Amino acid sequence: MPRVWALALCLLAPLPASAQSAPNLTALRGLAPVSALAQSAEGRAALEANLRVTGEIQSGGGQPAFLLPLAEQRQLALRDAFITDGNATELADGLGSRLGELYQAKARYTAHDSFTNVAQSVADLIGYTNNVAKSDSNAGKYFFANATRDGKTPVSADAAAILTERSGTTDIFGNAYARPAGTPGSDAYGNARPFQTLPQLFAYRGHDYFGRPSYSLDWLRGPGQTLTDSPSYPSGHTTYGYTESLILAILVPERYQQMIARAAEYGSNRIVVGAHYAMDVLGGRAVALHAVAHLLANDPAYVGQVRRNPAVVNEMSGATDAALALTDYPAALRAARADLTAFLREACGATIGDCADGDGGRFRDPAANAALYAATQTYGLPVVYPERVGRVADVNHVAPEAGHLLTAAFPSLSLEEANAILTATLGPGGGFLDDGSAFGLYARLNLYAAAGEATALALRKQGAAAR
Repeated sequence: MPRVWALALCLLAPLPASAQSAPNLTALRGLAPVSALAQSAEGRAALEANLRVTGEIQSGGGQPAFLLPLAEQRQLALRDAFITDGNATELADGLGSRLGELYQAKARYTAHDSFTNVAQSVADLIGYTNNVAKSDSNAGKYFFANATRDGKTPVSADAAAILTERSGTTDIFGNAYARPAGTPGSDAYGNARPFQTLPQLFAYRGHDYFGRPSYSLDWLRGPGQTLTDSPSYPSGHTTYGYTESLILAILVPERYQQMIARAAEYGSNRIVVGAHYAMDVLGGRAVALHAVAHLLANDPAYVGQVRRNPAVVNEMSGATDAALALTDYPAALRAARADLTAFLREACGATIGDCADGDGGRFRDPAANAALYAATQTYGLPVVYPERVGRVADVNHVAPEAGHLLTAAFPSLSLEEANAILTATLGPGGGFLDDGSAFGLYARLNLYAAAGEATALALRKQGAAAR
């Protein structure tokens, strides 16, 4: 299969702090409703609930329908703290007990910067997609903390206008939870994290991704990861979790729903460990779905850019620092699917469907998976925009590219059919991001339910074609 993307033959220097892309600004606008929450009674109630719900989940008093007993869930959250963004291997257990085992045996991490991949095409797809989504998520960190790009450098005039237009304020969480930036125990820049604002924090011991003895605080205050001066909103881990789970869901559509459940679980684990609020997780999810949909649509603002590729095939490969430019995202996706399918079929000795059947892992129960995702759709946070409750939103009109999240996995569906499914399965309206924008609609997408409907429609079409 010919390569339809290019690997630049140079090292890509990190983007300067002043660089803000058009997609970054779109994501900032979409995430910006959080900055105005203190202006209304509904917004203030949502802020109060955000801290309360976060504390309940973190302490174990309010579990969002986890698939594991609490003690095991906490251990998984400790392992999930390490991001396997080079190959998505930590998330691949969502592929099921057999397929997940095969994937994880091939795509491994032996150290934090030493890992393997299934195929170069899969590495390229993961690397580019993760970089795009991560860029949008990271753009929000300091922006919503203190209106800077890096904690110190002021944002552009275009970015500053995003806050001005809605009379938004920075450090919304720090101010709401009595930990404003720079005060004792808070973040230096703003938006202190739950481990800094909760009146009580459950800390625990276990083992990290590499099996080493670890402590949950190691992934908050160091040395595993130091987040004391890292603004909370949105959750970068959640953006990664949904981005790469979506990639695997689309590449292996037989496990689409289970991979979405794994993403929901991964985001919730950021609350369990004490790193993020429920609102952070919801924001990170919306960023991921929005970015991946635009990539699948081959949006010129998202494709054709030169991005650092963190994903490699061989351990300690120099390709880690190579630059990558995907000029045709759907073609790159097709190449990755062909290579991953071939690998899984050969390793399993049967079709993907047959290998996916008989899953003995924690995602084997569809009802439990559905309950998990439903609990994380809004985390029970109250409505901020009551006028939007019950209002019908037509995905095909507001965000037509969203349908690619389904058609990429179920190609027999038309974009209109996919968007009709997304519309019919939308989550509750009026949440803190659902301000009427196209981005806000991504916060309402229920891909778990939508994938179930898409699978059923695809099967009906297949049956009709066979008659």
